[in-house]
Amino acid sequence: MNQYQTVADDDTVLRDGTIKLHGPEAFEGMRRAGKLAAEILDELVPLVEPGVTTGALDDAVRQLTLDGGAMPATLGYRGYAHSCCISINHVVCHGIPSDKTLKEGDIVNIDVTPLLDGWHGDSSRMYLVGDVPLKARRLVDVTYECLMLGIEQARPGNRLGDIGAAIQRHAEAHRYGVVREFCGHGLGRLFHDAPEVIHAARPGTGPELKPGMFFTIEPMINLGKPAVKLLSDGWTAVTRDKSLSAQFEHSIGITEEGCEIFTLSPRGLHKPPYA
Repeated sequence: MNQYQTVADDDTVLRDGTIKLHGPEAFEGMRRAGKLAAEILDELVPLVEPGVTTGALDDAVRQLTLDGGAMPATLGYRGYAHSCCISINHVVCHGIPSDKTLKEGDIVNIDVTPLLDGWHGDSSRMYLVGDVPLKARRLVDVTYECLMLGIEQARPGNRLGDIGAAIQRHAEAHRYGVVREFCGHGLGRLFHDAPEVIHAARPGTGPELKPGMFFTIEPMINLGKPAVKLLSDGWTAVTRDKSLSAQFEHSIGITEEGCEIFTLSPRGLHKPPYA
């Protein structure tokens, strides 16, 4: 069972299994980092089109992050050599940027984490490449709905399982699979911390949500079965049945009244199709 730890901005924060509870200055730091993450994803909207390489998109993310006064948290993380993750079609998460070009009809997740003044702003969003088939667009829509239904459950007194239960209920009502192998996570001054935020759970289970908790909610929803496998590169996760997968991610903080989403799009570009 996780314990809770109230932390001050000048504390040395360790990944020790405790759930950190933060104060007002930390909320302000997360707002700045989250806003930058959302702005980066906004700027990518006109760049995601047929013929662009995922490597070029990664270059754009790196430059936008640096221009914002931050560093890409993924760059050098556990040996990872890129500034974001780009996952196409049946890639569930952690797709590695390369010289691969996007094609008409692809669906793409781009996951960015700028590290700004010591705080991590972690967010991902789906993009549609050209004319996308209806079944793929519907998967993307439902995945976004899953994220927001999970966020509705993120309030003091609820438990982490209430978030996962809401996501699972909505996804499975559409006969989609909810990925179990990957989950949301605590964050703040650490990139990945307690608690783990699973996206398929029983209501009323897991740690209680308390004001000051920071974590991501990032459901990965498959058009087919939930099972995934890891490729030989050690990063890329794909659906075992080669069905399409979609994901959205926000970073949030629990408040006295509910929760604050740190990574909302300043331009209202929350989900495709983007104006």
